[in-house]
Amino acid sequence: MKLTEDTIRKLTLDAIKELGDQVTSELLKQAVKDSIRKLDLVPEEKKASDINSGRVILTSFGVNHPGIIFNITRLLSEFECDIRDLSQKILDEFYTMIMIIDISNSPKELKEIQEGLSKVAENLKIKIYLQHEDVFRYMHRI
Repeated sequence: MKLTEDTIRKLTLDAIKELGDQVTSELLKQAVKDSIRKLDLVPEEKKASDINSGRVILTSFGVNHPGIIFNITRLLSEFECDIRDLSQKILDEFYTMIMIIDISNSPKELKEIQEGLSKVAENLKIKIYLQHEDVFRYMHRI
């Protein structure tokens, strides 16, 4: 079965109904991701068991201050992640950043990298989200 926009829409609406008043963006993303895995719609080479390798998308935003990029890239370097592309924008005191990162040569799994970045985000008082490229693609087709 092929994953279509109609399928994604249906999975999203089902998740919203199931979550009810407790729906948040993060819970919705997780519910749709879980539904996709259950339906076995991710191509064989990119199933959940292999989601700890390949490309990931890092999005980050917050109040700008010195050291943000340094701290994020330092952790990625320690985890042997390869930054393939980076876009950053500063608007007054706020910044946004998007990175495409290859984690296929990292000894760390995606979950471990996410946990490390969560600590960096907490220390810097910013937001950092790291998602596998496929999940990012599926979620942004809705």
